[in-house]
Amino acid sequence: MQKIQIDSNNNKVNVYAAPSGAVLQNDYIVKVRAIGDEEWIIVPTYQVKVDMHDVRYASMAYFDFAGSVEVEVSGPFYICEAVVRPLSYNIVPENDTKKIRFRLDRPMNVSVELNKNRYHNLHLFAGDIDDLADKKASSKYLKIEGSLQKAGFIGPDIFETAEFKSKKKIWLTPGIYYVDECVMDIPSDTEIYMEGGAIIIGGFICRNVRNIKIWGRPVFYQARFERFNGVNGIRLSHSEDIILENIIFINPCHYTVHMGQCQKIQIHNIKSFSCEGWSDGIDMMSCQHVHIQGGFLRTSDDCIAIYGSRWDNHGDSSDIIVEDIVLWADVAHPTMIGTHGDHEHEGDTISDIHFRDIDILEHNEPQAGYLGCLAINAGDKNTVDNVTYENINIEPFLHGKVIDIQVRWNKDYNLAPGKLIQNIRISNIYYHGEDEIPSYIGGYDDDMVVRDVHISNYTRNGHRCRSMDEANIKLGRYTDRVGID
Repeated sequence: MQKIQIDSNNNKVNVYAAPSGAVLQNDYIVKVRAIGDEEWIIVPTYQVKVDMHDVRYASMAYFDFAGSVEVEVSGPFYICEAVVRPLSYNIVPENDTKKIRFRLDRPMNVSVELNKNRYHNLHLFAGDIDDLADKKASSKYLKIEGSLQKAGFIGPDIFETAEFKSKKKIWLTPGIYYVDECVMDIPSDTEIYMEGGAIIIGGFICRNVRNIKIWGRPVFYQARFERFNGVNGIRLSHSEDIILENIIFINPCHYTVHMGQCQKIQIHNIKSFSCEGWSDGIDMMSCQHVHIQGGFLRTSDDCIAIYGSRWDNHGDSSDIIVEDIVLWADVAHPTMIGTHGDHEHEGDTISDIHFRDIDILEHNEPQAGYLGCLAINAGDKNTVDNVTYENINIEPFLHGKVIDIQVRWNKDYNLAPGKLIQNIRISNIYYHGEDEIPSYIGGYDDDMVVRDVHISNYTRNGHRCRSMDEANIKLGRYTDRVGID
């Protein structure tokens, strides 16, 4: 069961037992203890698959804490070198060649990489203490008791019970829950809380609904689904007032969170892994008033993508904030704006987008037309207006560009070129490498241009860049008022 450790200084640790049947990975032994306590607690490590081009098994572990804790990681090998990323967190582990130790004083999501191995690494998610962990509020919920020894089921019939209709709140205790028919629609005015140690095999859908909160410390596990099954981690469709919080997604075969024609969405501290084609992280189509804060996305397609109209979703996208998040794109873009829109009419406007305080750990894309950590590719007659990137740390990556801003016609995905990109502000960008493909800014023709792009405090490999050449940025044709200082 859950293991709780509290020391005399009120440092506290919560570790959640893995249910029988959970898919674990035994590459590492992970331990944690409150500062001042002598006893170590072993943290279960789960298997996650990464990198669709050469699928490999990495590890993931999670726990919650308050105050300060010490973490120990060891394995059946000598440790010649140990790195904890993002490097901007300045965590330098102690290493005695058999184990490493480091201290955490605040919640964070990190990658522990031993002997330069980034594909069999340990992803460690250390969160805040769960607000409901003391169980005092459980009487307000319809409580579903799981089992650490035997899997159970959850399906839409639960929403027809008298107790649910009176409470509108569900509480899942630790255990594995198979979702009947793989996906389950969530009705309006519902809260679903899941304890650490709860594993959901399947996905949730919120369509044509409002006022929903899905949270806790659960793991959504979809690694056994086939790629073209198309199941998303959680799909939000034509809905509003939705909160998703502190959820881990293991290998959804499509998007982690798919948002279509939604408003007033809050996504806090979502963690995800994917290893299939089109297994993006968080994608938005025709959405407004979205706030994404915290989390860690390691995906084999775009980590975060913002589009206009697509499929049954119609309209502009606007007022979107993405902040305090770690992005790792084994394939494609860490961030992407603009590809899809209403090409049958006059296109869409994608506007008022703000990316800030972000760490990018990887960008590795072999196809020339899909490069860029900070990418705006306006297609389908779209206009992209008023986008800000600020305080972005980009660590050396395998293959790609830092910036790619183009009005273009990608004939694989567009039926028409884009229309306009304007009012782009890029500030406090710290790229720590030097062998990237040159960044690019360019329009499509005399009428479909990129204009008013301001780049400030752009640092490349420790050097503050005062010109486009120093920043390794190529300026194409059909641009106006593009500058760097």
